[in-house]
Amino acid sequence: MEAKERIEELRKTINYHSKKYYDEDKPEISDYEYDMLMNELKELEKEHPELITPDSPTQKVGGHVKEDFAKVKHEVPLQSLQDIFSFEELYDFDKRIKEKAEEYGEETNYCVETKIDGLSCALKYEKGILVQGATRGDGLVGEDVTPNVKTIKSIPHKLKEPLDITVRGEIFIGKKEFETLNEEREVLGQTLFANARNAAAGSLRQLNSKITAERPLDIYIFNVQKFDGTTFNSHWEELNFLADLGFNVVPFRKLCHNIDEAAQAIKEIGDRREELTFGIDGAVVKVDNLKFREELGTTFKVPKWAIAYKYPPEKKETILKDIICQVGRTGVITPMAVLEPVKVAGSTISKTTLHNEDFIKEKGLMIGDHVVIQKQGDVIPEVVDVLKDKRTGEEKEFEMPKVCPVCGAPAVREPGEAAIRCTGIECSAKALRNIVHFASNDGMDIAGLGYKIVEQLLDNKLIKDIADIYSLTVEDVASLKKNGKKFAENLINAINESKNRDLENLISAFGIRHVGKKLAKVLAKKYGTLENLMNATAFDLTTKDDIGEVIAESICSFFKEKQTIDLVHRLVKAGVNTKHLEEQIDNRFDGKTFVITGSLSKYSRVEASDIIEKMGGKTSSSVSKKTDYVLAGEDAGSKLDKAQKLGVTVISEEEFEQMIK
Repeated sequence: MEAKERIEELRKTINYHSKKYYDEDKPEISDYEYDMLMNELKELEKEHPELITPDSPTQKVGGHVKEDFAKVKHEVPLQSLQDIFSFEELYDFDKRIKEKAEEYGEETNYCVETKIDGLSCALKYEKGILVQGATRGDGLVGEDVTPNVKTIKSIPHKLKEPLDITVRGEIFIGKKEFETLNEEREVLGQTLFANARNAAAGSLRQLNSKITAERPLDIYIFNVQKFDGTTFNSHWEELNFLADLGFNVVPFRKLCHNIDEAAQAIKEIGDRREELTFGIDGAVVKVDNLKFREELGTTFKVPKWAIAYKYPPEKKETILKDIICQVGRTGVITPMAVLEPVKVAGSTISKTTLHNEDFIKEKGLMIGDHVVIQKQGDVIPEVVDVLKDKRTGEEKEFEMPKVCPVCGAPAVREPGEAAIRCTGIECSAKALRNIVHFASNDGMDIAGLGYKIVEQLLDNKLIKDIADIYSLTVEDVASLKKNGKKFAENLINAINESKNRDLENLISAFGIRHVGKKLAKVLAKKYGTLENLMNATAFDLTTKDDIGEVIAESICSFFKEKQTIDLVHRLVKAGVNTKHLEEQIDNRFDGKTFVITGSLSKYSRVEASDIIEKMGGKTSSSVSKKTDYVLAGEDAGSKLDKAQKLGVTVISEEEFEQMIK
């Protein structure tokens, strides 16, 4: 392939993955794979400078600014860094710096820091008060996320001194906090975050700061962007000054007097990666002398006085001793590789996920195989290759189980899905997820019975499944919290109230595959009682209710399960309603279309949408001439502007409350 064709192909691929990474927070490839694509493009453009164009990914910084956010023009650009992947490149960097140092008569101390894997942000203070937080964006213009950064506990709202200063830091989510966040999302049936960096980015760029406040965001400050006060000689002095002001400054930092010390600091960071409580994607080497930095200057995209060393992924050979299956909280049965222990990237690996049945088949894995595993930075280790030439003939093929290894219920793989799932509603492995969903707004709507409380109830063996929640006492719940009697009384009242919910709530609460709130409502109206629905055949469901075969089969299979029959019997015994109740119809918004924009103080967008839909209206994500109302909260963006241009009626949250009274 000619250089021009390859360059065009690389630009197209990199732009696609940049959009996924920066703008959508949904990466499809690893950081290392992305870096290798970018590195290849840089080398080709270096060989063919005549082919460099202003819109090339090598000439741009970061992502774009979302339309929903106000734009912030950075007074000092938030540049990215030149990546290197070897110590040879590190010493080449030092050679260039030394040549300039001799020319200007400057010293060449370096500051080495961890390169935190998060989202870059600028914080602006006036007279010591936090007045603005902005994302990096494209380096020149970012997104105004001030309400969101104010929810991050480690960001001071007031400094120890009344200074005018702008600082730069990296917002991130710690390793343990990320695991907990994804566990909660899995239990609640939400899409899992691909990695901690994208979880942090998605959390910071929320239009509703209440959601940001619920996420475990943290920050490390690593630079003074603008300050008209004290003049500093070195970056090291700046960092110490920032720490004295009350900022959470990047924890691993080392002042090095030559490039050998800098190389040793990079190795030390690499060796300590497993100990760090936060993810990193490299080490940063910066010239410490600030006056010398100015003399060195910058390109449009990167400073000439700093580089980022990226740790290459480490690969090791080991033996696949066995494949066992684990049942996740959503019922997904995941094959796990049991490995001959091997040390990779600073940690000993003896077990790792094999994802699903298709992954095992694609790799051609057999128990007893010699395999190659890879671990890049803080990423979960993965089997990347099978050494088939080392087979002895004693290797064994693996088959996924036909029943759940925990509860014995059928394990099914539905068409179009890679996952195999346990179908048992009383499976102990799924207990947390099942109970949380049962008590959620989409289910029996039991106020106070959320993820944390359910987890405590299970850990303390006060419940083991859904039906047990109706046997809880005030004393049981009060034992979970210090002075928790009032909370316990409220929760038990909420549990008792839930017994009177409509049949549609109960059907939705079961969490039957493919059955959400809307279909649950249809089924409740159609069949009237739970008994009638349980007796319905797949033929009835498909012919009378216009339900597809897959959904009909899912409903029938669920109600045939011994575990389901046992659960229903126990719920009926506890006094839970199993009949459809006559509802009062309120269609005041019939035929009306709403668009919700900005942050509401009393409702989430989902809650406001539910209210509108219950009153006969519908919601849309975009404004057009057919829109009847735009409900505008704080920091409403381009949708508000468009509504005003089109003459669409704009209502405040207070006006909305008057409309729904």
